[in-house]
Amino acid sequence: MPRAQVRLFAAVSSAIERDTIFAPATGQGRAGIAVIRISGTRAVACLERLTGRDKLVPRQASVVAIRDGQGELLDRGLAIWFPGPASFTGEDVVELHLHGGRAVVTGVMGALAALPGVRVAEAGEFSRRAFEQGKLDLTAAEGLADLVAAETPEQRRQALRQLDGGLAAIYERWRGELIRGLADLEAVIDFAEEELPEGLVGRAQALASALAGEIGAHLADGGRGERLREGIRIAILGAPNAGKSSLLNVLAGRDAAIVAASPGTTRDVVEVRLELAGCPVTLMDTAGIRETREPVEQEGVRRSQAAAADADIRLVVFDGENWPGVDEPTAALRQGASLGVLSKSDRLAGTGPWSVGGQGVLAVSVVSGAGLPELKRHLSAMVRDRYGVGDGVVLTRARHRAALEECREALRRAAEGGVEELVVEDVRMAARALGRLTGRVDVEDVLDLVFRDFCIGK
Repeated sequence: MPRAQVRLFAAVSSAIERDTIFAPATGQGRAGIAVIRISGTRAVACLERLTGRDKLVPRQASVVAIRDGQGELLDRGLAIWFPGPASFTGEDVVELHLHGGRAVVTGVMGALAALPGVRVAEAGEFSRRAFEQGKLDLTAAEGLADLVAAETPEQRRQALRQLDGGLAAIYERWRGELIRGLADLEAVIDFAEEELPEGLVGRAQALASALAGEIGAHLADGGRGERLREGIRIAILGAPNAGKSSLLNVLAGRDAAIVAASPGTTRDVVEVRLELAGCPVTLMDTAGIRETREPVEQEGVRRSQAAAADADIRLVVFDGENWPGVDEPTAALRQGASLGVLSKSDRLAGTGPWSVGGQGVLAVSVVSGAGLPELKRHLSAMVRDRYGVGDGVVLTRARHRAALEECREALRRAAEGGVEELVVEDVRMAARALGRLTGRVDVEDVLDLVFRDFCIGK
């Protein structure tokens, strides 16, 4: 954050003292340890009122007795003082490390709430104050939220890379180049009668064109960062009674879907969450796709087709019991990122290799287990190659994509423009769009969007 902006926040804070806030920084429920975080100008006063200790060695744990306003002992625990600005929020921060019983946490929270100028924090308020004090940019704050929510190793790696400033470094480099180009254009307009180096406008337009290309390449990532953050959707598709539900159950490692000999058992999409190649995956069992006049089954087929359209990867199942006959509607589903599976291989004659329409299929049997390890390896490889973190830094939110698309379009207009004043305005718009990503400019309209999904206490 620019120093002028930090000074503005500091001036506002000093003119109107903000409430000191507190919240549990650990999850609810019984546990060995609970941590309550306090941040603000009255954090040390809270410490003194609850423990009788007004001075602690900074960043060093001290044993304290914690009492309420009537002097009743609530707990014996640890207190740590982080003087501002060398703290997470940039303000004075006190952490109370307590025993994790509900009665202890409730008692300490009640004692804090009774103090003047002190209140429970709203969701994301600690991180928002860290942003306002220049401790985090917006992309890092979003990375922190993703790290807290991460369920798989690849989600953790992506979140840490963003929290450590991977995206911000790219965007700030682009923004710095734009500002230098904008300075050249401003000079041409403001000092038109002065002797200036030739070709300043052309140089700025060439820069705009080059940056538009870089941003376009950054956008052309197949949405892998967003998919990794939200979860990859894999649809199991095929004809009725092809073995889709049995395959879902064996991949999920439990009986998530009903399996029966009669066709049309599955009428709705059955979803199972699991992890593949370190990535979060939603595996979807779908109704068998066929022509039918039965209204409920028709709806199931419609939902299957919708799941196929929305899926990131298609697992297309061919019924090995009817081999070598090929179901054409099923064959037509092998589009985009797909993997063909020939089910019930224990009933097949021959040893393969097997193919449908010139495309190879994996023969598997949920009865004998044949082919299942190979199927899992192939599916994991597809997920890892398409959505794994790899070496680069990728977009993780629709907010990023929208701002970058706006920036790219403005740069394209600037690169092709013929009126200097309009070129300058387009470059300004591009710089503002980049600034919104990290919080450099025009941030008020995105602050609530960024911080609203944080958990309480972060």
